[in-house]
Amino acid sequence: MSGLVLKLAPNERVLINGAVIENGDRRSKIAIKTPNVNVLRLRDAIHPDDAGTPVARACYIAQLILSGDAEPTEGKRQLLLAIEQLSQVFDDRDSRIILGQATEAAVEDNPYHAMRRLRELLPRETRLFARAAAPRPA
Repeated sequence: MSGLVLKLAPNERVLINGAVIENGDRRSKIAIKTPNVNVLRLRDAIHPDDAGTPVARACYIAQLILSGDAEPTEGKRQLLLAIEQLSQVFDDRDSRIILGQATEAAVEDNPYHAMRRLRELLPRETRLFARAAAPRPA
């Protein structure tokens, strides 16, 4: 079977090319045969109010491209800019690899893969903010 196969939990929602689709009461599989379809599991979606950190905002930009709520060329420009800004902060080897892969996905017009890679930075970002907020020893 070629194409994308989605395995959906009961009542799970997914956004496919801007249309919200909800699964029924049982687990199911959907095979998407058309290439270059924008798919987003709504359980992975970031609410606009939760996009308050640099990494979450970059993920949200990718999400807007996927949902069709951002013009693709402008969204891609903003996503690449956000990734570049993140590279100024995340300078360890593993983060650089993640950012490189996110950049590559964005350049190849694959916002879903860019978003997936960027989401891996969310726990690191949380740790950085916690460290910055921690009281310094006197």
